[in-house]
Amino acid sequence: MVRASRVLAVGSVIATAHAASLADYCTTDYAASVLPVQNLGLSISVDVESVSAALTTNKTVSSIWYETAVIDYCNVTFVYSHNGLANDVVHVSYLVPSPEKFNGRYVSTGGGGLAINSGSDSSPLGIIVGAVSGITDGGFGNFNTQYDKAFLLAPGTVNWQATYMFGYQAHHELATLGQQLTRNFFNISQDDKLYSYYQGCSEGGREGWSQIQRFADLFDGLVTGAPAFRFSQLQTNHLSGGAIGQAMGYNPPPCELEKIANMTIAACDGLDGKVDGVVSRSDLCKLKFDYNSTIGEPYYCAASSGGSPSLRRRQFPGGSPAPEQKGTVTAEGAAFASAFSNGLIDSAGKRIYLNPQPGSAFSDAASQYNAETEAWEPSLSGLGPQYVARWLKLQDKDTLDSFDNITADTLRDWMALGEQRYYDTLQTTWPDISPFRSAGGKIIHIHGESDPGIPAGSSVHYYDAVRTAMFGDVDYDEGISAMDDFYRFYLVPGGSHCATNVDQPGGGWPATTLQTVIEWAENGNAPDTLDNAGDVSTLCKWPLRPLWSGNGTSFDCVSDSASIDSWMYKFDAFKYPVY
Repeated sequence: MVRASRVLAVGSVIATAHAASLADYCTTDYAASVLPVQNLGLSISVDVESVSAALTTNKTVSSIWYETAVIDYCNVTFVYSHNGLANDVVHVSYLVPSPEKFNGRYVSTGGGGLAINSGSDSSPLGIIVGAVSGITDGGFGNFNTQYDKAFLLAPGTVNWQATYMFGYQAHHELATLGQQLTRNFFNISQDDKLYSYYQGCSEGGREGWSQIQRFADLFDGLVTGAPAFRFSQLQTNHLSGGAIGQAMGYNPPPCELEKIANMTIAACDGLDGKVDGVVSRSDLCKLKFDYNSTIGEPYYCAASSGGSPSLRRRQFPGGSPAPEQKGTVTAEGAAFASAFSNGLIDSAGKRIYLNPQPGSAFSDAASQYNAETEAWEPSLSGLGPQYVARWLKLQDKDTLDSFDNITADTLRDWMALGEQRYYDTLQTTWPDISPFRSAGGKIIHIHGESDPGIPAGSSVHYYDAVRTAMFGDVDYDEGISAMDDFYRFYLVPGGSHCATNVDQPGGGWPATTLQTVIEWAENGNAPDTLDNAGDVSTLCKWPLRPLWSGNGTSFDCVSDSASIDSWMYKFDAFKYPVY
């Protein structure tokens, strides 16, 4: 622990931090003197000897999540451990802005896939908005070690500490420590306001909601993108394409599904009133498009060597080596596409889960080629098989041995098992967030409408679960109005998984959403629409939907009850509410 005398000795330096340069205080001694060693109620100990400080200047950063900028920062890293827990080491890293650009803010950023952080992909965002910006390694080993490597203590034995850290604890500690570090660094008293924010997508989106649902006053505002809600349903559902194909006796070649997806985009593009290569109204597409219209259309794809999914964005499987594919869309292929888009149904005809909107890529339906049998079969790569093998069967392996005897009912039962086992850690679907509302927090929730990895309908379902839980005693419009006070949701037309879409590039992605939630939290300016960096320049606030008139020249956000209804699901295959 840092001695009080050492903190007092550098008090004059802290008090004049705003007059100093970044280089003046980006030193190990200075960083050690301002470590968050106060009693913050976390039952942890900070290792003072572990601290480091590294100066970076004139670094150009760019992302679809923020506009290109040139930034300077001091990267302060240190280690802490949980009191009484053996062999426990957690690394945290905080980027600190130059004094003249500090705006009295702290920002945490989240991870993706099974990574609890997104590293340098997301952390510069805090510097851009004048904040100290934090990431954690969750105690998994280092900033590049993902949760799956720490999940099992041994085959059959869950590492529950790692699971609680991944579930919610690590981000609570990251933000609590980061807020105090920020106060210490810039000599901000406990009586003065320090604004605190969060941004994350995919697993990072789930991590944000894990804080909203548990720690009401931790953040003033959050941007949560495509959250990995319903962790067990989501991950198991990655196997739904294989189960549907096995039941039908037909696993379509990837090229056939690609052709069907491209034809869906072309057919549904203009339903929003503007032909621009973007399906802005996947709900209208769902109501009107007939997959049988694709039968007989030719497709061709050259042979490929395959590829691996991103380490941080593993919500869908990587490609496997494939031969040249040439043919026409079959009746079986069209029927498969229709069944997959409808979502997973059990043997009793009850709904298990939902799948991506029409116009999305069929990533979770992708088959793999068996060179020995010269046949297409269900893919066993990606998070789906890994989740079942590791998290449900508790095996130290990343896939299943085969797809034999796996049916929709099997997936339903696996979902229920995982939900029960991890409800208090990973599921992250608690619908009553009244404490967060009472604390004055603000949420901007976004989701790519054509997300192939986490269906956009997943976010709609949770939003409506919150509305029903908190405002179910008033009519729908009143409930939406009440939600608008603290929680606003936006679909990104054509958007893919936490990113722009190569199949619908004009859809773009919003790059200033954190600034928007900051404006809302600090100045009370709630966004009726979101600015978007794409040909679709304006995003409508749910439940309003985009519509063009005048041959695509006039834009409006409109109410459409039939379209809204198409987004609503009841997962009646389960004998309990699935929020």
